[in-house]
Amino acid sequence: MEFLIEYGMFLAKLLTVVLIILFAIGVIIFIILRAKGDSEQLNIKNINEKYEAMSLMLNSQVLGKKEFKKYLKIQKQNHKEKDKTVSVEKKNIYVLKFKGDIKASTVSSLREEITAILTIADKRDEVVVILESGGGTVHGYGLGASQLKRIRDKEIMLTVAVDKVAASGGYMMACVANNIIAAPFAVLGSIGVLAQIPNFHKLLKKMDIDFEQITAGDYKRTLTMFGANSDQDREKFKEELEETHHLFKEFVKENREIIDIHKIATGEHWYGKRAIELNLVDELITSDDYLSTAAKQANIFEIKYERKKPVSEKLISFGANILSTIDGR
Repeated sequence: MEFLIEYGMFLAKLLTVVLIILFAIGVIIFIILRAKGDSEQLNIKNINEKYEAMSLMLNSQVLGKKEFKKYLKIQKQNHKEKDKTVSVEKKNIYVLKFKGDIKASTVSSLREEITAILTIADKRDEVVVILESGGGTVHGYGLGASQLKRIRDKEIMLTVAVDKVAASGGYMMACVANNIIAAPFAVLGSIGVLAQIPNFHKLLKKMDIDFEQITAGDYKRTLTMFGANSDQDREKFKEELEETHHLFKEFVKENREIIDIHKIATGEHWYGKRAIELNLVDELITSDDYLSTAAKQANIFEIKYERKKPVSEKLISFGANILSTIDGR
């Protein structure tokens, strides 16, 4: 019996020592991984090579063996002739993709992509932004528009392509461009401001729950979710919306002078075919057609900034997923 007790005590001590060692190792690994920080990288894809590879793959399946061999010979000859002849240097087209949410959270990546492009681009080049957004916060999309304006300020051609939607904050960004292209049924416009807030004051009163809010300044808080809102509060809130709308209209008119701001700043949206009549768009064409045509006379590169999560963050996320799975069971 004493042997079993002593053996149990030995196992307990051993387990304690092992746990302490593992904990120490874990802390050291965590500190090292944290010190390394986030892994950031800029991915660059050559679109011209992508088109050539697609054409080669398709021809290899469609053409017969003899015809395909002839096709390859012709391609080799064309490449040799291009190498021999001294041709005019092609311009570069840099393609960025922006898919916005309500917070315009992808602006942080857009900022890095534009910064990278501006380090090498010159006035001959062009930046094409394939934009998709239904709008969101004023400050988020205002920053996005300011990032695109950096390209215009360097006198580099900026084209915004809208295949699906560029409404409200999305159009705030699009209007900065020298050239706006859109698919025939893309949604554009919605130059207005919207704010809505629920009010639970009556429900709290019914449940005999008091809500207190203390502010310094007459308009520190206009409308509130839990307190009683007065007509004065509503009027002030409406004034703030009108001021934001006025700034929005001024910004659009400043960047796109050809539009009749009174016609299009009603909060309405239009499809591409109607938008071109209102001068919201310059040309009806998809981004795919625009780039495939441009590839014949330009070098096209797709730029994408990515932030990879550090291993420590991935481990924490993995652990959280396991715990949630266990709790779910």
